[in-house]
Amino acid sequence: MPRPPGHGPDFEVRRQKIIDTAAELFARQGYAATSVNDLGRAVGLARGALYYYIGSKEHLLIEIQARVMNPLLSRARQIAELDADPLLRLRLLSESLLTIIYHRLDHIWVYEHDYRSLSGAELTVLLDQRAEFEQLITGLLTEAAGQGDFRLPEPRLATLQFLNLHNHTYQWVKPGGRWDPAHLSRQYCVTLFRGLGAADGALGAVEERAATFRRLRPHLPLDPEAAWEPVAAGG
Repeated sequence: MPRPPGHGPDFEVRRQKIIDTAAELFARQGYAATSVNDLGRAVGLARGALYYYIGSKEHLLIEIQARVMNPLLSRARQIAELDADPLLRLRLLSESLLTIIYHRLDHIWVYEHDYRSLSGAELTVLLDQRAEFEQLITGLLTEAAGQGDFRLPEPRLATLQFLNLHNHTYQWVKPGGRWDPAHLSRQYCVTLFRGLGAADGALGAVEERAATFRRLRPHLPLDPEAAWEPVAAGG
């Protein structure tokens, strides 16, 4: 008698592929407009067999949100704790955010458009995670202003400016195209830091320190899903 799908050795590999396919369908059709039958046809599983892997349609949405927020928030915490000046940490956080956007376009689309379809405790957890991520940005901006790197009359508005520069990139960026995450982050941070009054010399110094950071960590250190030990980056 064959083993149920959930007990097979390839269960997790198959489940991850189903989540990838769900992200593609939700991004293209919308979460509400995509049925479990649509997903079953896309992955070649009957409805009953599909439930062995996903539990429920809402659980798929939870998994997609977690694929974005969990690694991003983990990396943001690590960056915030680095022994480095706040402008450099903002620059690293910017590139890390853009890296996950760049590599998870379908997931980001679902993350931005369909999170309100969650309910109860799951929605509360996601909103709390988003709030913590924003607080980390605000903390770094406030720290930079406290050191005299730039002016910050309205920390909340500056945080929204940082987010607005980054969060809509998924709508037009093309992986393998003209602009990669490092280039976009460099340009976005120049725009933000200069707008807040940072000196031109400070902008160049940030890029030099970012380059040093990459040399010390050559294995995708800013990718939220890559392994990285948070050690001092230097000031």
